[in-house]
Amino acid sequence: MTFLNNIVAALRAYALTLVDAIVAFFSLLAVTLRALVTGEGTLKERALGALTLPSSQIKAFAVLRAALPNFVISKQLITSYENSGTAVVTRASDVIEVLDREADFAVVYEPKMRAITGGANFFLGMQNTAQYQHDTSLMKLAMRRDDVETLVTPLARARAEAYASAFPTRIDVPQDLTLRVPAAIVSDYFGVSAQAETDAIQWATILFWWLFVDLKGDPAIETKALMAAAELRKAIDAAIAARKASGETKDDVLGRALELQKGAPEFDDLAIRNNLIGLVIGAIPTISKASVQALDQLLDRPEALAGAHAAATAGDAALLGAYLFEALRFNPVNPVIYRRANRTTTIAANTLRARKIPEGAMVLAANLSAMFDPFQIEKPNEFRVDRPWGDYILWGYGLHTCFGAYINRAVIPAILRPVLARPNLRRASGAAGQIDGATPFPQHFVVESD
Repeated sequence: MTFLNNIVAALRAYALTLVDAIVAFFSLLAVTLRALVTGEGTLKERALGALTLPSSQIKAFAVLRAALPNFVISKQLITSYENSGTAVVTRASDVIEVLDREADFAVVYEPKMRAITGGANFFLGMQNTAQYQHDTSLMKLAMRRDDVETLVTPLARARAEAYASAFPTRIDVPQDLTLRVPAAIVSDYFGVSAQAETDAIQWATILFWWLFVDLKGDPAIETKALMAAAELRKAIDAAIAARKASGETKDDVLGRALELQKGAPEFDDLAIRNNLIGLVIGAIPTISKASVQALDQLLDRPEALAGAHAAATAGDAALLGAYLFEALRFNPVNPVIYRRANRTTTIAANTLRARKIPEGAMVLAANLSAMFDPFQIEKPNEFRVDRPWGDYILWGYGLHTCFGAYINRAVIPAILRPVLARPNLRRASGAAGQIDGATPFPQHFVVESD
């Protein structure tokens, strides 16, 4: 009976995939034609603008999942890291397979990580080596899981309330709130203070951009990133030196790392600095972008916005988080996660969609597509707050899941609660009420309330 149930479930998922693809294709066509007729700029700019919308990406992946779930091309879509071509993977099980097989599909960030630190790698750019296990084990001791409840969330909640209260009816969400709270976490919890709050924000943002988002290798971005890296190194070196000179035993990540140093002399000041650099880069732009994009999606859905407002008003952090992370599923921080094939190998083996991936190919594992795959996700196109956490691939997957993923999950609801609790929350009129798309990271997004 179980076998028959599995067959029926598979046939149903195939049917849903096909229907979803047909509907998505014609919807995508309509969106593109509408942009060509009514949009601004050249025809190419109008078409690209329509096709790069998060909703359009979801539709495009729906078509690919049905027609061409896994494919390989010789063109190098990513040129900022050495590779021999591109593979795109769209089915949830295949995306997870790629991210699980870290020995076959490797992270590529090591050269840039070494440039940022001035020599050494950071565990984000390592494979599952002894050095990776050593560094992550020490940092887990310095950055404890129970800190989320006792230190990080109270800090985020207090700062969010204070920052938001200064703008009671109109707030520029990134500038006034979502960039500032993670910057405070970097300063007060990590123990890394810049001369100015804006410095830490700018350094982390350009470094994250260069490491993960600059896929074409823009020299201007690299120049800015290397300048920011030098300044960040100086700031962390100064923080370490000041802490040691003062003799202060502060219970933050830096303080614990220095305490661990006594029993692990190889964890010297330089190693501590390099690990803190990685944490700073990952914290500020990621948390801010996720917060803004989740809020943006809620504002497009009045019923979901009303539910989030009720949860925020009641102080129900778990329910508020369910609304926010479901909203983020429709526009995650990164729609694909890329890896490079260490050797020629096959994904989805023994299936009709099996594909040989050549050595050196850059593999784009489409986590956005995976989170809408009917084979894995129940009623994927519906907005639901009762989904199991395993349905989400918001912060990576497997060995290189974001080191602070559990912090993100706790602090994003804390950051947005004071805004979502406001009555009649809405976008500001005109361009101010839309996410500023001048860079990959939201710089301005104004909302109003009564």
